Amino acid sequence: MTTAEGLPIPDGDDLRRALEACLVAELAGEISIASVTRLTGGASRETYAVAASRNGEPWPLILQRERGGTRRRDEGMEAEASVVRRAGEAGTPAPQVVLSHGQLSDDVAATVGNSWFVTEAVPGETIARRLLRDDAYAAARTGLAAELGRALAQLHTVAVDGLDWLEEIDQLAFYRDVADELELASPAFELAFRWLEQHKPAQQRTTLVHGDFRLGNLIVDETGLAAVIDWELAHLGDPMEDLGWVCVRAWRFGGPGPVAGVGSYDEMISAYMEASGIAVDQDVVRWHETLGTLKWGIMCGSQVESHRTSVVRSVELAAIGRRIAEQEYDVLRLIGEPIETAIVEAAPPEDRPTPRGETTAAELVEAVREFLTDHVMASDGQLGFHARVAANALGQVEREIESGPALAERSADVWAMFGATSAVDLAASIRSGALDGQADQIRQALVGLAEAKLEITNPRWIDR
Repeated sequence: MTTAEGLPIPDGDDLRRALEACLVAELAGEISIASVTRLTGGASRETYAVAASRNGEPWPLILQRERGGTRRRDEGMEAEASVVRRAGEAGTPAPQVVLSHGQLSDDVAATVGNSWFVTEAVPGETIARRLLRDDAYAAARTGLAAELGRALAQLHTVAVDGLDWLEEIDQLAFYRDVADELELASPAFELAFRWLEQHKPAQQRTTLVHGDFRLGNLIVDETGLAAVIDWELAHLGDPMEDLGWVCVRAWRFGGPGPVAGVGSYDEMISAYMEASGIAVDQDVVRWHETLGTLKWGIMCGSQVESHRTSVVRSVELAAIGRRIAEQEYDVLRLIGEPIETAIVEAAPPEDRPTPRGETTAAELVEAVREFLTDHVMASDGQLGFHARVAANALGQVEREIESGPALAERSADVWAMFGATSAVDLAASIRSGALDGQADQIRQALVGLAEAKLEITNPRWIDR
């Protein structure tokens, strides 16, 4: 692979030597790099652990490099590096930026990649499952919600003068356009769009917004919050967006607390108000939590589209498309009073004769799922992770083979209740406002339908 200028993108030992040369040329002291190890690879960036030393002392670093040979914006990752620098200067816990491609001439920077920056490594954990469950982080969990409130209060004071690339984005309008581009005709999402438009609060301030402030983008050590990372979605906007996003149920990762799975709304909001001196309306935070839930549902659709169009072929991205049902369920419950619904359990399978001869589709799915579960999931690293994703996806297919026909029949009955013939038809009627007078009845019917879908895709998501 090459950069936009036709230069090869370095990797392995070539990358180690190139990065070492850049650090030595720009920074003082005796610097050497023993290894550069790839950690993760998303759709837009690569992350590497850099085992460096400076003046004979260990100096662990992190390299983040834009994926491929093009830049998402003209400034490349120099834009993100500049925000991280500003955040650290303002007192927000953020990694120390060591070097970025913009500090070097283009030809020298290109020896490492088209767009990149390096920070000092911050000790701690980012994996939500460990932070929420491991005994080592029990003390950190106790006060984490309040720490997040204080960190956001500091983050929202970061000066943005000179950062001309930062845009102010109307999130509701932006994701309306994204949903339309994806042709994501979801009656539940259309009902949420109508509710959000009708209840949109007045924006009191415009500040720097992190844009993805949640577990996974926070480094936590045994004492608490150590650093906020992954600033690539930073923009200008309503600071309450960050408070609402960290409360979205998807980012609780199974934890019981509404704030990052660990704490209460009051803990975070009280700490934010005390640190900032600015009053916060919990209803406004709740509005942004609702918007965040809708956003994540639409982003799930966008990610599966990346797989579907071969931008990035990935079993993980393919499986994320099935998480749309979770967000439909959550957003429907957020926009109205709690609904007591009767969970319709899947009917027990009928007694069928034992298959003979040609293998059935259900038998093939079961066999592949068992192979992944019994033989591949024990593998370390990305292979084991993707095997778990694949096995879970096949479990969904098994349940859909069993229950899919009944779900399709139930869906048709719901559409017909409101004079529609399909999900697309009902979504269009909701969007037009023609069914505003029946919004509560539609919501109740759609919650029941979302639960039936979740019985196939993720039964544990249902609040029983």
